[in-house]
Amino acid sequence: MLRLICEEETTLKEFTENNYAQASLYWTMLLKNKDIKVNGKKIGQNVQLTVGDEVCYYLTDKQVQKPVFSVVYEDENVVVIDKSSGVNSEAIYAALRREKGNTCGFIHRLDRNTKGLMVFSLNERAEKELLSAFKERTAEKIYHALCFGSPQSNSGILTAYLKKDSEKAKVQIFDHPKERAEKIITEYSVMERFGERSKLKILLHTGKTHQIRAHLAHIGCPVVGDMKYGSEAKNKAFHASRQQLVAYSLRFFDLEFLSYLNGKIFCSNFDVETE
Repeated sequence: MLRLICEEETTLKEFTENNYAQASLYWTMLLKNKDIKVNGKKIGQNVQLTVGDEVCYYLTDKQVQKPVFSVVYEDENVVVIDKSSGVNSEAIYAALRREKGNTCGFIHRLDRNTKGLMVFSLNERAEKELLSAFKERTAEKIYHALCFGSPQSNSGILTAYLKKDSEKAKVQIFDHPKERAEKIITEYSVMERFGERSKLKILLHTGKTHQIRAHLAHIGCPVVGDMKYGSEAKNKAFHASRQQLVAYSLRFFDLEFLSYLNGKIFCSNFDVETE
């Protein structure tokens, strides 16, 4: 049993997705069996939570042991993890805080259905330097994407403008500047071409919400399995239900306090599924 206290007004579903990854994966089953209690009362539906509410989760041993991330590297300052698909980055952070303590710092995030590498700090000094590295682009993040279609050129640097639509929880991409749209730069190289699909290596020069998925869809190469920006017809034809985007490698440059990590390449155990 895991007992958590709600710290802000939210729904039980959102609270679960952001605080307990395993429970989010078994959400429907837990509600059906009433294996969640709120303030001591068994719950069978999504309910509103307020500050101070006590939420208790009763998962089986098998459910608790469902892998949602693995540790790739750890020392006294940082931990690099490999996130599974289908879980929120916030839930991974919550799990690490329960394990490592409140000094654990949330540096960056991945979309729920994107697998791969994330780094978290374990003290304030490391947190400050890692946040600066991502802001100043001295943290190099390489993604692998399996796409429908293929860019005409084997490599290129794409520039566009991204505008958030908060109501739809989506972004729009434009070729030319637009009011309230942010400039985005996405570099790619084609790793393989096969039939109607291609495997791309992606380097982000900017890191905006849904940038890779939306930008690739904009140029006619949507990510396989992407249900938000992808091709519904092609996903159905290829029986693609899993988003084929992986945060594959991570490398740092120009770190000072964490200088021993400069140039070190961390690689995910995941990759896109081409079969």
